[in-house]
Amino acid sequence: MPGLGALSATAAALVAALLLMLREDAGPGGGPSMAETEALPKLREDFKMQNKSVFILGASGETGKVLLKEILDQNLFSKVTIIGRRKLTFEEDAYKNVNQEVVDFEKLDDYASAFQGHDVGFCCLGTTRNKAGAEGFVRVDRDYVLKSAELAKAGGCKHFNLLSSKGADKTSNFLYLQVKGEVEAKVEELKFDRYSIFRPGVLLCDRQESRPGEWLVRKFFGSLPESWSSGHSVPVVTVARAMLTNMVRPSNKQVELLDNKAIHNLGKASGVLKP
Repeated sequence: MPGLGALSATAAALVAALLLMLREDAGPGGGPSMAETEALPKLREDFKMQNKSVFILGASGETGKVLLKEILDQNLFSKVTIIGRRKLTFEEDAYKNVNQEVVDFEKLDDYASAFQGHDVGFCCLGTTRNKAGAEGFVRVDRDYVLKSAELAKAGGCKHFNLLSSKGADKTSNFLYLQVKGEVEAKVEELKFDRYSIFRPGVLLCDRQESRPGEWLVRKFFGSLPESWSSGHSVPVVTVARAMLTNMVRPSNKQVELLDNKAIHNLGKASGVLKP
């Protein structure tokens, strides 16, 4: 019989899923036009020629590790760095030139050099309340993220990409959505040249760690018609591709909010024209 922790996690996950389904984001929801989609190969080549550097926070997580793979597959950067609390082991030859910076997130100021010299940053950092407790969740998903963004800004990062959540709202009574909304707003105050916020619905993946609540939610969305499930969930590979497609597209917006629909559209465009 499942323990109280597993049952509470399942209940929380189901409540979160229902809240996401009932709430509509104010994001644009649009994707690239046909002309923009056809221009993607050239945009990628033009971006690649700029020899930029990138860092990823949360590369050991489900979205982060897929994002890292996509970055390497598309060969968009001259230098790729992952920043985390432990060194990761990779067997594939494609990862041999990935730079790894091991940091203590409780003492990030001591590791400011890890955040210096990067043109682009991706933050996929996050945990769960069930895994870390309420205080631990807030510390990771808000405090660690914000401090990392501050150091990235000070280190010269021009384009900061934040993986948030559908329904993020700093005034929400639901802790998860409240924290996501709070960190979105606080990072915006740092005034990056370009700040991209991604608000996906339920992330569809096969996690290596056991999260019973999320497993149940994924099964729930997997049983729905595609037209319904795609409105409130998205595969992590689609999120990763959408992030990179959006990155190479020119933008005159300092802050851009991409909702679940926009993520689907951008991810599909990238998949069609995958290098």
